[in-house]
Amino acid sequence: MSETTHDATVAVTAAPSPDAGLTAAELAAKYGLAVSGARPSLVEYIRQLWGRRHFILAFSQAKLTAQYSQAKLGQLWQVATPLLNAAVYFFIFGLILHASRGMSRDVYIPFLVTGVFVFTFTQSSVMSGVRAISGNLGLVRALHFPRASLPISFSLQQLQQLLFSMIVMFIVAIGFGSYPGASWLLIVPALVLQFLFNTGLALIVARMGARTPDLAQLMPFILRTWMYTSGVMFSINHMLQGHSEWIVRLLQANPAAVYMDLMRFALIDGYGSSNLPPHVWAIALCWAVAVFAGGFVYFWKAEERYGRG
Repeated sequence: MSETTHDATVAVTAAPSPDAGLTAAELAAKYGLAVSGARPSLVEYIRQLWGRRHFILAFSQAKLTAQYSQAKLGQLWQVATPLLNAAVYFFIFGLILHASRGMSRDVYIPFLVTGVFVFTFTQSSVMSGVRAISGNLGLVRALHFPRASLPISFSLQQLQQLLFSMIVMFIVAIGFGSYPGASWLLIVPALVLQFLFNTGLALIVARMGARTPDLAQLMPFILRTWMYTSGVMFSINHMLQGHSEWIVRLLQANPAAVYMDLMRFALIDGYGSSNLPPHVWAIALCWAVAVFAGGFVYFWKAEERYGRG
């Protein structure tokens, strides 16, 4: 009797597992397991981002509040910094180099201030985007959330900063004879398109900066070169008179120049449509959609690699 019981016990112990021979992928599929940190589908990723919209907004507001928390003037530096830059550029380019050719002072000063503020919006979005992942590794490694939340949040922070600074732009424009009119309504679509473009650009450099942190040291030089070729301090149309038409159109189609010119056209009475390239709104829309969509997909494709290694 004891031998029979022993044989039955051995038979039960030696019975093959029902999972024997299954691969890891088959086991995961059988029991509903998923790889930790795996990249979701694009549609699911967008859904997750929408679910984190309150976090994105709160994070951007917290960053904006903390940005100048150690300075005595606090948030006033949001306005003072680009305004001081505009003053320096006016002294060098307006008074010494006479870059205001073709424009009166009543047009050139709001032209310059608007250009500096609008380009700073793009510049700051890129600089914060390039450090979005590499500068927040603790947060990325500690919590599970769509990583695109970070560069989008930083772009939103820069938008809020620009909206605050636009009070100065309005005061300067009015002070030099450009009063509110119907054209000022164009500010809204121009800002929306630039925000989409900046966010796409921030997503692109965020992925690049996550892999190559040294890019943050190189980016200021790239942005400075971009600024000098975008007509921040001078009118491309006036400065390049006598040059080949295709060169002028190429520089005017530069996205930074496009969004600055749209804002100038909306705000400044003396800055007419003759200063804009043909089909300027179509160009602005194409830049915004192409860079945002391309940047979003480019960033999403490396989702599972952020914060690792």
